[in-house]
Amino acid sequence: MMCSRRLRAGIATILLTAASSSFALNTATIVSSVLSPDCLEYRITGICYWLYCTYGGCSVRTSVKVRHYVPDAVVSSYSNTGENPWIEVRAMSMPNASARAGGDGTTNHDNENNLAKFKNADVVGHPGGYVLGRFASSSGYACQGAGTAFMPYLLSTLDTVAWRYNIPEVVYPEALIPGMREVGSRTGLNLWGNVYPRGGLLHQSDDHMAGAVVAQRAGDVVTRRGQLHVYQPLLADAEDGYWPAGALVETDAQTGKWQELAPSLSRTCTVFPHANTRVQAQRGDYAWALWRPYSCCEREGQVFLGSVDFY
Repeated sequence: MMCSRRLRAGIATILLTAASSSFALNTATIVSSVLSPDCLEYRITGICYWLYCTYGGCSVRTSVKVRHYVPDAVVSSYSNTGENPWIEVRAMSMPNASARAGGDGTTNHDNENNLAKFKNADVVGHPGGYVLGRFASSSGYACQGAGTAFMPYLLSTLDTVAWRYNIPEVVYPEALIPGMREVGSRTGLNLWGNVYPRGGLLHQSDDHMAGAVVAQRAGDVVTRRGQLHVYQPLLADAEDGYWPAGALVETDAQTGKWQELAPSLSRTCTVFPHANTRVQAQRGDYAWALWRPYSCCEREGQVFLGSVDFY
């Protein structure tokens, strides 16, 4: 009982410390942020069937199939090259000979509707896997995500040609045809920006929206294979009794959702666009945890026979 009280007190201390951190994002804050039932969204979805054999014969065993979200990565979107808001990984993406400056491309007038902005983006493995595993396993069996803590999956300072010059995606149909790949829509009066070309340049007068669109672009790249970018795919291979997340698709929570980490820490997850309050970062630096859905069931035999979903 005393140990339980100490554990709860320790978690509360971490949460309070994280909530009060408004000037810098650190690993402790990110780890504590995984304690979110809204983002985890744990549920039992079906039953898996296994063939279990011994010298005495074979039998069919079952295990519960579960589905929940896992924070695979922290996606940072920031104006000034070398100033990733996540302090401990900032050294991964310092300025280099081909990636030096950043920031807005036209004037400093807030009322300019055609304001060109530039954002760097880093996709780094989320460090909260252990805490998330313990948190999820309190509800039952927990699935493994694709991300490895602190692993760089995309650093825009190393992806200069694609990220700063939009080559070759500037001529892709998705970049040329309005409405083909967009965060929000014109008809819904909530258009935040276009997904393609997936680089750091866009026109958006709202800095928070610009940061979110760039984060969506970076997430779009790393959750697909064979893209013409310098990156590592953030994908896991399917196995018997394990169904990993696939490609991230804008506005579709069934493919992934976002938890804001900086400039303000949120305890809930959402997709872009959203109607929540948008806090503007003074230096144009934002960060989100990318949560993606996984399904799995505990292995109960040598041969996987299949699964049945309740819905």
